[in-house]
Amino acid sequence: MLDGHLLLGWLSFTIIVHLISLPGPSTAYFGLTGNEPLSILPLSSQPDERAGKAHYKLCDRLKLEKKQRRMCRRDPGMAETLMEAISMSALECQYQFRFERWNCTIEGRYRANILKRGFKETAFLYAISSAGLTHAMAKACSAGRMERCTCDEAPDLENRKAWQWGGCGDNLKYSNKFVKDFLGKRSNKDLRARIDMHNSNVGMKVIKAGVETTCKCHGVSGSCTVQTCWRQLAPFHEIGKQLKQRYETSIRVVSSTNEATGEGEISQTRSQGQQPPPGPRPDLIPRTLDLLHIEDSPSFCRPSKYSAGTMAHKCYKDKNCEAICCGRGHNTQSRVVTRPCQCQVRWCCYVECKQCTQREEVYTCKG
Repeated sequence: MLDGHLLLGWLSFTIIVHLISLPGPSTAYFGLTGNEPLSILPLSSQPDERAGKAHYKLCDRLKLEKKQRRMCRRDPGMAETLMEAISMSALECQYQFRFERWNCTIEGRYRANILKRGFKETAFLYAISSAGLTHAMAKACSAGRMERCTCDEAPDLENRKAWQWGGCGDNLKYSNKFVKDFLGKRSNKDLRARIDMHNSNVGMKVIKAGVETTCKCHGVSGSCTVQTCWRQLAPFHEIGKQLKQRYETSIRVVSSTNEATGEGEISQTRSQGQQPPPGPRPDLIPRTLDLLHIEDSPSFCRPSKYSAGTMAHKCYKDKNCEAICCGRGHNTQSRVVTRPCQCQVRWCCYVECKQCTQREEVYTCKG
């Protein structure tokens, strides 16, 4: 099983992503929706690089589009924030799909082939990438790592006069504006481009929906005569969980023409033999927070250009082995593991644990 937290700790030191934009002058891609393979290179600048220009080279290593590279170079903290967004999105994708047939394999060839198609998995990659960029940028602003943005001032909070603005809120307003400009506006005429843009927007909207206002009271005897308040984003694991739920209920859509306006519309497909209901059809119009796809996904059971298959995937007996292993059965291995146990907090400032050894069984899919 992938331990997202351990892997995040490792990747926080080294990660960089080569990116390339897909055809279309008005199209911009980033992160997991890039078309180049992920590769590991030093995250920080080299010692001999001048401090003032170090971030230029980091931006160049990202292989961004011309406009994206220009935006990256504007702020010394931008390159590392972009890399953090990529790392966070990749880890969360792998964490959410760790028990699935498709376990978010991000090796370049498989990911690039999936991005050429309109699968549910493609929809998730667009959503988690834009969500990661939005989240990382808002946090970087509030942490003081950016020159062009600071804390969120939240002028639209209700009862603003009753609050003394204190803590440093995550700057979602700046982050949203930046991400929309960074990704660019895509063509409205092509169904696939519209679907990709919609799914990217879903990631941003899920971030916005998870914003909470946190307050602390100040006053005599805790009377709360004055409140210090700030806005915080939800943890990214929660964002990933919500996007995974939307992946499960992703809607397959087709392009149709509105007879009244002559403009193209996106509508939900119906099951074979299902008759359209009489009157208006609001049920066939996808909601703004629905992930959308245009074709059914492959099974991911056997090696293909979309994945390496499920052979040797870890599963849980009596829970998901039958589904993940596609009916091929599973192997059982017994191993001895040692873990900390019976931990106690000792005065003053440390935790003391015993080391417990136990035997456990590991189940993996047969070939």
